Amino acid sequence: MKISKSYGFLIFFCLIGFLSFGQHRELDNNTSATVYTIRGSVYEKESYQPYKDVEILVNGGQYTRTFADGTFNIKAKIGDELIISHDDFETIYYTVTSNERITIEVIDAKQNGRSSQNKSDFKRFNEMIDSADAYLKKDAEKSIKFIGNALKAKIDTEQNAQAYELLGDVYVYWKQYDLAISAFKTSIQNTAKASAKLKLAKAYRNDGDFDKSLKEYNLIKEKDLSNYEKTVWFEGIGDTYVKLEDYAKAIKAYEDGLKVAKKHLITPKVTDLNSKMAQVYSDQGQTSKAKLLFSNSLNLAKNENKKRAVEEQVKVAEFNSLNAAYEDEIVLRKEAIEAIKDIEKDSIIANESPITIQKQNYKIGNAYYLQNDMESAIPYYEKSIEEADKKEDLDVKMDATRKLSEAHLRSGNTEQAIAYSEEYNSVVDQQYAKKIQEISQAARFSRNIAEQQSRITSLESDRALSKSKYELTQEQNKNQQIIIYSLIGGLVLLLITGYLMFKYIKQQRLANNLLALKSLRSQMNPHFIFNALNSVNTFIATNDERTANKYLTDFSKLMRAVLENSEEDFIPLKKEIELLNLYTKLEHFRFQDKFDYSIDVDETIDVEEFQIPPMLLQPYIENAVWHGLRYKTEKGHLNINIQPKTKSEITIIISDDGIGRERSKALKTDHQKKQNSKGMNNIKKRVAILNEMYKDKVDVTIADFQDLEDAGTKVVVTLKKD
Repeated sequence: MKISKSYGFLIFFCLIGFLSFGQHRELDNNTSATVYTIRGSVYEKESYQPYKDVEILVNGGQYTRTFADGTFNIKAKIGDELIISHDDFETIYYTVTSNERITIEVIDAKQNGRSSQNKSDFKRFNEMIDSADAYLKKDAEKSIKFIGNALKAKIDTEQNAQAYELLGDVYVYWKQYDLAISAFKTSIQNTAKASAKLKLAKAYRNDGDFDKSLKEYNLIKEKDLSNYEKTVWFEGIGDTYVKLEDYAKAIKAYEDGLKVAKKHLITPKVTDLNSKMAQVYSDQGQTSKAKLLFSNSLNLAKNENKKRAVEEQVKVAEFNSLNAAYEDEIVLRKEAIEAIKDIEKDSIIANESPITIQKQNYKIGNAYYLQNDMESAIPYYEKSIEEADKKEDLDVKMDATRKLSEAHLRSGNTEQAIAYSEEYNSVVDQQYAKKIQEISQAARFSRNIAEQQSRITSLESDRALSKSKYELTQEQNKNQQIIIYSLIGGLVLLLITGYLMFKYIKQQRLANNLLALKSLRSQMNPHFIFNALNSVNTFIATNDERTANKYLTDFSKLMRAVLENSEEDFIPLKKEIELLNLYTKLEHFRFQDKFDYSIDVDETIDVEEFQIPPMLLQPYIENAVWHGLRYKTEKGHLNINIQPKTKSEITIIISDDGIGRERSKALKTDHQKKQNSKGMNNIKKRVAILNEMYKDKVDVTIADFQDLEDAGTKVVVTLKKD
């Protein structure tokens, strides 16, 4: 049967219209299925007086009451009807049309004795709080700035508590948990709301202080909580016990929360608690119980919004992966990918989220890889890389590229494996550069947050100052005394802090100097040890075992003496002379035909009374032998002369008639210059640190020894008595 062209076009457009209608309907359904936290306030129209304990009921089962400042928070979807009731006014019915703040004005309300608040200040506060809430997940600095502006208004303690609770929410979202804890504490100090107490306990857990978290949960009284808050309370206790690895108590808390959630039809929490219990059983290895609960949570999540359903699919897929149920895992992840595509039409999923398409493709590839099905794994790794490129997700791209290289290698595709291995190295470099940038951004973010927090702290200080001025007019004499005592206490505290800081810096500097000295002492010239062992090797090679044994015995004595003194800043001069005798003897043993040596100690010097840094003189003797006397055509002489200078000072003169410093420099290779420079720098650093610690105890000068062709070198070390 033929169909006319015009009729065909008609059918075509009808189909398009039908599909378009279906898509819009699905979009509307998704939007309406999203559960929002609706913020609102109830106040008297004329006086702007807030209403406390107004009952707010959602037709879906949620229930709460307004706080003392007239505000409330409740979970609801677009299209839900709020029933607002109180004895002082007629019941109001309000349909939720968006997730923006709701303002309920009531007429002819009774006055409850509270002072009237300025209408403009009330409006300004609400506007600033709404703006702060709008920027909470977009721009932390702006959000905090709006909270600061809200605190500038003339507000009461309830509104102050609300502002600080929102400030805590901002810090929690941006993972500044220590600041969040401080904000929630301030909120509770103003008005002890259950919501702020629950958030404080959670913030302690996020900050890693699980005992404090549990303590805060236990301080909350169950009777002060709404039904929804009770489920959050039990859930939070369970989460904290999981962190403490007390799984039995965690399960008990989750079960208690589940009872409340089921009784009061708090469906999202029924799903969450089933899922968390399943995870605990999975962590304990009770797979069958975990599987049953995950099945429940998966079915329950399907009745919620798409994003929550996908999150649960991914969580169950991870459980299947852990238990090697790869086929079940693959099915769930493929379903999740299709759902994620729909979600991304209306919203952006951050790369940090576990439900990104690139992560799911990567996990599917892993599942096939673990089943040794490289033919199926490779396409999914490639899809993961493609998606990661689109989303600029270097973390997933790096992992997928590495696994793709391994998959090709196991498939025998060596060239492909090498190509992706090189690509992996390139991605690693990109990731490193990105991490450096993120560190810089995090530092800048922290500074900006600190500035905003400082501004809020300043506002709070100004508020406290204004309050103090008011109180001064009431009880001037009493408050004057308090201020004076506070100033004195502050001054004393400042002085103590300054003294402790000075003491700490001094101790730190001493510790640093000691550490530096220890490091420098450990840097014995490596080519001396190398040459000494080479000499032993030469003696052995020429069958001169007796000489080798004698040399090695003396060398071991020197090493043992050096190690014994390695932990000391100073040793008796007598020990240093013994070390010099050993060291010079070893050098002379190697270069008998190049020089003779003498060590002269004045008889009037008590070598036990003077202290000297260990191995301070050895580098000068080594330089004299290796860079002066060794190159001399005739046999030279090395002299070490120790003589008194004053009653409390002695001089140690190390002189040689070698070729001198200038001629030695001309003969040195670049490597020798570098080594010599390190040795001299080592001595200079040691002397500088020791003089800083012990007030100019050691002085070193270096000059030519004589005015001849072989100028030689003369080192004069001045040493003070303790």
